[in-house]
Amino acid sequence: MTTTAPLLPALTARVRAQAHARSAACPCGAATLADRPDATVVRHGEVVAKAHAPGTDADALAHRLAFTARLPGVLLPPLAPAPAELHGRLVTCWPYGTPVDPDDPDAAPWEAAGALLARLHRTPAPATLPPMRGPAKAAAALARLRRSAPRHPDAAPVLRAWAALPAWARGEDAMPDTGTPCHGDFHLGQLVRHPTAGGPWLLIDVDDLGRGVPAWDLARPAAWYACGLLPPDEWTRFLAAYRAAGGPAVPPAGDPWPALDVPARALTAQTAARALAKAVAAGRPLDEVERCLVDACARMPSVAPGGPA
Repeated sequence: MTTTAPLLPALTARVRAQAHARSAACPCGAATLADRPDATVVRHGEVVAKAHAPGTDADALAHRLAFTARLPGVLLPPLAPAPAELHGRLVTCWPYGTPVDPDDPDAAPWEAAGALLARLHRTPAPATLPPMRGPAKAAAALARLRRSAPRHPDAAPVLRAWAALPAWARGEDAMPDTGTPCHGDFHLGQLVRHPTAGGPWLLIDVDDLGRGVPAWDLARPAAWYACGLLPPDEWTRFLAAYRAAGGPAVPPAGDPWPALDVPARALTAQTAARALAKAVAAGRPLDEVERCLVDACARMPSVAPGGPA
């Protein structure tokens, strides 16, 4: 499913105008980087325009942009302080940054990621910053699974793992920490290189940015490590860099899992739910990675809280 017909050409025209306004020597040529129901992203030269999901709250997005602009060495700063509207969608513009190369896992910047998240988590959060959307996003993935494949045999362990989580992790209650700024959807795809913006690697994508539990930002790597999908040395590099930079999500030494357990279980259930829903929609069996995630959900009831599944 792609976006409505008028939006993509209008977004392309918008990003072209932004790129030409910033540089007379713009290397012309537009490319669609993403075209999904929740986001359409177009690049022209050194500028990227993003149409955010339908129904995105304009005030909340404006507060997220304002906070982002305050941390140019951590978050990629937007090119405008407030979103514009285009065909009923909120649109933001950004400098283009080079993403992590998915074909070169040995070059994954785990140390940079850990340090950036630690700096983000140590920054005072303004009261105007909205809540982090991680639990709400996870809840949406589980709701999609219930709608699309509630009787699939692999849905049961995922739904049981989700139901066993505390209410805050399921987006049904306030988070226990509401004073720490969090990215809300961290993975390596949320890093780009853009040296002129303040550093060699920066975090991108502010849709889920907000005040919340900082361990949520460590939860996806933690979940992949616990599922056997992230090598131990890469997890260790990431965690060590986060701790060395004074990140508050886990203790500075010792066992990190008491702090990571609930968010890691939530991210495992979310990722498994999304994978299963996609597989059912495509009419195909689960692949090896997807099977690992569902199997981890099945093991969760037998694993005591505080340790990897």
